[in-house]
Amino acid sequence: MPKPEIATFFDPATATASHVVYDHPGGHAAIIDPVLDYDAKSGRTARHSAQQLLDFLQAQRLTLQWILETHAHADHLSAAAWLQQQAGGLIGIGQDIVQVQGIFKAVFNLGHDFATDGSQFDHLFADQEDFYIGTLPARALSVPGHTPADMAYQVGDAVFVGDTLFMPDVGSARCDFPGGNAATLYQSVQRLLALPDDTRLLLCHDYPNNGRAIAWQSTVAEQKQHNIHLHQGISQADFIALREARDATLEMPLLILPAIQLNIRAGRFPAAESNGVAYLKIPLDML
Repeated sequence: MPKPEIATFFDPATATASHVVYDHPGGHAAIIDPVLDYDAKSGRTARHSAQQLLDFLQAQRLTLQWILETHAHADHLSAAAWLQQQAGGLIGIGQDIVQVQGIFKAVFNLGHDFATDGSQFDHLFADQEDFYIGTLPARALSVPGHTPADMAYQVGDAVFVGDTLFMPDVGSARCDFPGGNAATLYQSVQRLLALPDDTRLLLCHDYPNNGRAIAWQSTVAEQKQHNIHLHQGISQADFIALREARDATLEMPLLILPAIQLNIRAGRFPAAESNGVAYLKIPLDML
């Protein structure tokens, strides 16, 4: 089993781990879940987090082949479009993004000119679709539940699982967003936990609450043994009850309204208006 090179960059403002996976220095790379910095108070964007990824590519002499989104994130804005402008590559996401686009087109009343066919992205992955990152074989795995469109990416002995799983002491992703489903998430996680025990699982977020250091990697064996929500032996019914009870206590993520509007557009801003400024919408009394 190939063992890809992986570099991870953690954004403390959104608790997001963005990963660079590559075959070898001087070779080809994919960036997974890049962050566009956003100040919610002023509405200003910045590219400090994304610049770190770009600097790493340049230091390792890497050609950016893919910018992969595990889903349309609700907790951070995507830097995919900016990175593509700087370094090239194809922006990819799971093919069920069309469901998420349809849901949020209605939420934000985006109008007839907003396409819900995934055409904002360069490639829509089907479940079990094989592709390459340079010389590294990779496979897209559909893992819905958190949203209808979550996709994990298996590259050699590593799987980039997005928000499907967290570190074992944190558990699992919420399922109360539009189109989310706890039973579906349970089945998706069983698929991941059926992989070999030593498979590396690369996570998108970490929210430690016990004083431990930030972490973004575990193994299938560790998750099966220790995950507080989805350890081996927990029934689907028990997980659903646990997940739905927890979701009922959670507030909406701080950045969900701006993030979703950009992320269903592959990280691109809405078209600028007559004054040259792009605007986002805030739906009142809807979510």
